[in-house]
Order: sequence, then C-alpha cells, then structure tokens
Amino acid sequence: MPSTGAEHADEVAALATRYGRIPASERVRLAKSTSNLFRFRSPVGGGGLDVTGLDRVLSVDPDTMTADVQGMTTYEDLVAETLRHGLMPLVVPQLRTITIGGAVAGLGIEASSFRNGLPHESVREMEILTGDGQVVLARPDNEHAGLFRGFPNSYGSLGYALRLVIELEPVRDHVRLRHVRFTSADECATAIEEIHGAGTWRDRRVDFVDGTVFGRSELYLTLGTFADGAPYTSDYTGSRIYYRSIRERDVDHLKVGDYLWRWDTDWFWCSRAMGAQHPLLRPFWPRRFLRSDFYRKAVALDQRFALSDRINRLRGRPRREPVIQDVEIPVDRLAEFLEFFHDEIGISPVWLCPVRLRDTAGWPLYPMDPGTLYVNVGFWATVPLRADQELGAHNRAIEGKVSELDGHKSLYSTAYYGREEFWEHYDGETYRSLKDRYDQAGKLPGLYEKCVLGN
Repeated sequence: MPSTGAEHADEVAALATRYGRIPASERVRLAKSTSNLFRFRSPVGGGGLDVTGLDRVLSVDPDTMTADVQGMTTYEDLVAETLRHGLMPLVVPQLRTITIGGAVAGLGIEASSFRNGLPHESVREMEILTGDGQVVLARPDNEHAGLFRGFPNSYGSLGYALRLVIELEPVRDHVRLRHVRFTSADECATAIEEIHGAGTWRDRRVDFVDGTVFGRSELYLTLGTFADGAPYTSDYTGSRIYYRSIRERDVDHLKVGDYLWRWDTDWFWCSRAMGAQHPLLRPFWPRRFLRSDFYRKAVALDQRFALSDRINRLRGRPRREPVIQDVEIPVDRLAEFLEFFHDEIGISPVWLCPVRLRDTAGWPLYPMDPGTLYVNVGFWATVPLRADQELGAHNRAIEGKVSELDGHKSLYSTAYYGREEFWEHYDGETYRSLKDRYDQAGKLPGLYEKCVLGN
C-alpha cells in the first residue's frame, strides 16, 4: 500500500537521525539488498545507512501524469504501479532492480531515450538528504537549483534522493517490434539519425529504438511501436531468449510490461556466462533465478573470491580483464568507435541505444551537448590480457578513444582516469562548489574517490 505523506516524513526524520549518528571516522554507505554497480569494493565495518524502508510509490496522478515515489523504489515496483493507470516513466532502465534514486544519482538509459533523454530529465523535484545531514527540496527553480542540476552523476557523493516527483507518459497494451538489419555501422548510424529526426521508419511511427551489434557487418536496430492489440505475443521470461530472436524474426509482438523487461531475464546476453542459456540446463533453471539481480550477485561472489581467476590459472589460461562499460558516442563518430572496438577489444554482442538530452541547459557533472545525438554503446564481458599487459589496459584504451571522439563514459563500473583528467570530463569546478555547499565536512566520499579509487 502506498505510504501517506505523514509516514514518509516520519521515515525521513528517522533516517536523518540515523545519518547524524554515524561517526565522522566511519565511511558512509547504503545498506540495501541489491546493487547494479560494477565497482566492487571491500566490505566496510558497521551496518551502513538503512534506507530500505524508502522503497514505495507514494502516489500516481493520472491527470497530471506524474508519480511521487521514494528514492529506493525499484523500477520493477514503480512500473507495476504506473501500468495500472495506463502510464509508464518516460525512461525505464533495462534492469528490474535499478532504483529511481540510483538512476538519477547515476545514469539510466533505454530505448525511449532518443525522444525522452535520460531518467533525471523527467524529474520535477527531489527531496535530498545532503552530505551535511540536511533534508532539502531541490527544484530547477528554487534556492537548491544548483543541486538539482548537479545531482545526476554524483553517485551518492553529494547526498541521497529520498523522494522524487517524476513525469509519466501514456502506454498502450502492446509493443510491435521490427528488427532491421544493416551491413555496416555507417548505414546503421545514418538510420539512427533519420529515425530521430522523423520519428518514423518506412512511414511507421517509432516509439522505441535500440540496437544490437553481432559483428562488423551484422547490426540490427529494433524499432518498437505502441499498439492496442497484437496477432500474437512472444514470451522471453522462460525458455526462449530475447536477444537470439533479433536474428530470427523480422517482426515480433510483446505485451508492454514484457517489452520493458525484455533484457532483464538474461541480463541482455550475459546469463550465458552462468550457464543459464545451455540447452540442457535451461529447462531446469528456476524462473526466480532468471533475473539480472541473481546474475549480478553471482558476479559479486566471483569477484570476492576470485573464482574465475583461480580456474584460469589452474587451466593455464591468460588473465582476463572485466570490460563492463557504457559510453556515449556522437552518432557521426559511431562507426569509428565500433571499428576501434572490433579491432582492439573484440566483445560481441554490443548494445546500442540512441539518446539526445531533452533539457537544453544540460547537466554539468555529465556534460553531454544538448544539441548532439549520441549513441550509447554498452559492452559487458571479460577480455584476455597478453603477458605484457597490465589489468586495466583494455579499459584505459576505451577511455582514451571515447575522449578522442568527444564522447562520455558512465561511472557505474571501473574507471582509470587520473584526477586532473577526470575533473576535465566531469566538471570539477561545479562539483567542488556543490561539495563545499552541501558536504563541507566531507562526510560522504568524493566522486573521484568513489568512482576511481573505490573508496
């Protein structure tokens, strides 16, 4: 049941009290059961700041098409509530357990981003527990407008979002998919520009766009269009695997909820590393484990105990470097980036997602040009290292190429930037002014310390 405003206020007051009791010598971290970050840190002492109670939808207003939602609410729970009203958030990140607060303090993206931008651009106001222990209401037009605009990409280094009011949009019952193949990255990039400009492809409206790269000459754009009905619906929540269908079907139909979570069942394609796609194992794989949060926990255990590294050493195989990144590349440089990526990194498949900011003022800590159409390129695997390469060699090469192409790199995973270069990319001047105002004592770790040094 949704919380009342009074219940929420009591929860916030209790949280602020708990925060104030954390000693200055103790590293602050959130105590929560799930994470979608891939910056694995060693365990720290203490129980952490318990925010698990702030995980509910407070209200959905069909007239204003807005939702009032607590910061630790997962998109899975948020979407379940908004769909009851025939609505959805303007951008729904791909994985069920991403929280609304996490998608705003970090970054989120999905196939509606070519028209709706990033999740934080649909936020109207945020209630934030700042590093100095105050609870402030940040809006784009009040005394905390700087924090409102600087909060995205701050990753909990300025404070935590406790409550957000976000915009919603109407949905229909189904989504019709067209999987359109291209034989070169140049052709694919040209089509992305055309679809973004016209909002159509071959005279049919396009509501969603994302892409999958299987190789240099095998690229697909999946174009989704809302529909009131469908001649059939596919189910990719059990034995059938969504990303394989992209090569097998020209047209497909999904219920809207199944479309929004189409990538979650197999964590895009990464479940194959767990054996979940093996034809002999798949029929017996419990459905409750066909979820991204299960796979992420498995990876965390592997990282903690270095299981894969030990197995590789025993088998005489080379070390492997995790290359788990999302980067934004200007659409007119996409082919150049993919050529580099195929030559130097070699991961396949690769995910594509066009995005253009809605807000012309931009967002300082992730300074994409509002006038530029970008393509998010996502890749998540491990790559073998040569004997003469150190861990981080592949990620550093990617960081260098992204900078060369005027792109941007998300910080949810490993980063190797030097301090000066980091702040050139993520607006150190604005960040330092916000840190001085909202966390002058430095109770929360800084953005560089958190995202690069792993503090």
